[in-house]
Amino acid sequence: MLTLLREPRNCNASWEILPADKGGILKDTVLTVAKMAASKGIEDEPLLRSLDSPVEERPIDNHVLPEPEDHDFASDVPITNPGRRAYISTIILFLINLLNYVDRYTIAANLIAIQATYGIKDNDSLAGLVQTVFIIGYMITSPVFGFLGDRYPRTITMSAGILFWAAMTLSGSFVPDNMFWLFVLIRGLVGVGEASYTTISVTIIGDLFVGNRRTQMLMFYYFAVPVGSGLGYIAGKGIAEAFQDWRWALRVTPALGVLSVLCILFIIKEPTRGQAETGNHAIASQRYLEDLKALLKNKTYLFTTLGFTSIAWVVGGLALWLVKLMELVYDYNGWKDTSVSFIFGAVTCAAGFLGVALGTVGAQAYRRYNPRADALVCAFGNILAAPFLFVGLTFAATQVGLAWAVILLGEICLFLNWALVPDILMQVLIPVRRSTGNGMQLLSGHLLGDALSPYILGAVADSIRGGGQTYFERYQSLAYSLYMAVFFSVIGGGFFLAASLTIEGDREHMQATLRDCQQTEAEQGIIVVSPVQPATIITNEDVII
Repeated sequence: MLTLLREPRNCNASWEILPADKGGILKDTVLTVAKMAASKGIEDEPLLRSLDSPVEERPIDNHVLPEPEDHDFASDVPITNPGRRAYISTIILFLINLLNYVDRYTIAANLIAIQATYGIKDNDSLAGLVQTVFIIGYMITSPVFGFLGDRYPRTITMSAGILFWAAMTLSGSFVPDNMFWLFVLIRGLVGVGEASYTTISVTIIGDLFVGNRRTQMLMFYYFAVPVGSGLGYIAGKGIAEAFQDWRWALRVTPALGVLSVLCILFIIKEPTRGQAETGNHAIASQRYLEDLKALLKNKTYLFTTLGFTSIAWVVGGLALWLVKLMELVYDYNGWKDTSVSFIFGAVTCAAGFLGVALGTVGAQAYRRYNPRADALVCAFGNILAAPFLFVGLTFAATQVGLAWAVILLGEICLFLNWALVPDILMQVLIPVRRSTGNGMQLLSGHLLGDALSPYILGAVADSIRGGGQTYFERYQSLAYSLYMAVFFSVIGGGFFLAASLTIEGDREHMQATLRDCQQTEAEQGIIVVSPVQPATIITNEDVII
C-alpha cells in the first residue's frame, strides 16, 4: 500500500494527500526523498516543470511499467544552439515589426495632405492629436496583452491582433472628409492591434536565444524600427503621389498583415517560456499582482522604464514634426518640399542601421570590461544626441546641409539603445514576467512619452507663433517647441546612468532565482507511473512507502 502526497506547487504551499495506490503492482524503485528549503533573498517563484523527462506521457497497456531512468540534468543548461527554425522565426517577426512601423509613419509622411483633407491646415495641435490617440490606444492595451502573453498562447494572441490592426488600417482609408474625429478614433484602434504584436513578439525571441546571441537577434529585430520608419516616409509618400491620394498609402499594408498571420500560424513554433535559459523547462506563471509588485521592486526595470519614456517623448515628437519643420524650411528657401519625406526616410534608415548596430556591438565589446555596459551605452546615446539635435533645429533655416547632417548624427545616438532596452529587461526579469514587464514599460513610455509629445509640441508651436503665417514664423515657432526634445534626451540619459548602478545586482537576482528553481527540481525529480492513468511526471516526495 502506498500513500501518495502531491508536492506543493510553490515553496510555501501545503502538501495534498492523494488516494493510496490500490493496484499493488509498482515495481521496486529506489526512491530518493529530498526537500530543499526556499533560499532567503530569492523571490518566491513556482518550481520549474520538466519538459524533457526520459519517460514521455503516454498510455500504458496491461499494467506494464517502464524501467526508471536517470534524468540527464545536463539538459538543464541554457540552449546555445537553438536551431534553424529559431532563426526563421526571428526573420518573420522582424518582417512583421517592419510592416508595423511602415504603417505607423505613413501618417507622418502625409501629414500636410491629411490636414488639408480634413480642414485643419493651420491647426497643428489637432494634427498632433492623430498620433496622440494612436499612442493612447497602443499604450492602454499594452499591459493587457502583456498579461495574456505571459499566460496564453502567444501566436494566437498576435495573430488576432494583427488581423484587427489590418481591418482598422484599411477602414481608416475610407473615412469621409467631414469626419475627422472618426479618423482619429480609428487610428486609436489601429494602436490596439499594434500593441498585441509589439508587446509579445520580443519575448519569443528572448525564449529562443540567450546571451550575446540573444542580443544579436534583438539587434536584427529592432532594425525594423528605423528601416520601417524610413520606408513609411518613403513608401507612404510615394504611394500617395502615385495615386494622387494619401488614402491609398493605408490600403497596401493590410494585405501584407493577413500574409503575416499565415506565417505566424504555420511557420513559427512557439517556444516554452524561458526555454533558452532553462534548457527546455517550463516555468509556471504567478498571480498578476505578484508580478506587478516584483516589477516595482526591481530598480533597474524602473530606471530603464523612465529612460525609455524619455526616448519615446523625443522620438515621438521628432517623428511627427521634424518632417514638417524641414518642409517649412524648403518652402522658406523657395525649394520644392516633396523631397523632404524621402530625404528624412533615407536619413532615418541609415541612422537606424548604424545606431542599432553600433549600440549592440559596442555594448557586447564593452561587457568584457564592464558588466554595466548596456545601461552605460544607453546613457551615452541619449546625452550625446542632445547637442546634435540642438544644432540642427537652430541652423536649419540657413544651413540645410548642416541640419540634415546633425539630424543624422542625433538619430544615430538615439538608436544606440533601441535593442539594448529590451535586452536589459530580459536580463533582470524572469521569463514568465517579461511580457507583463514589457507591457507596463510600453504603457509608461507612451502614456508619458509619445502620447503627449506630438500634441504638446504642436500646441506650444501654435502658442509661440500667435497669428504669424509666414514660412519663417511657422518654422521658428516649431523649432522653439522642439527644443523640449533636447531637454528630455538629456533627462533620459540620467535615468540610464541610474540603471547602471543597479543592473548587476538585479541581474544576479534573476539568475539566482532560475538556479534555485532548477536545483529544487533536480533534487526532487523522480518518475512514478500509475497503472491506470497515462504515465505522468511527479516527484520523489509524492510517494511515501
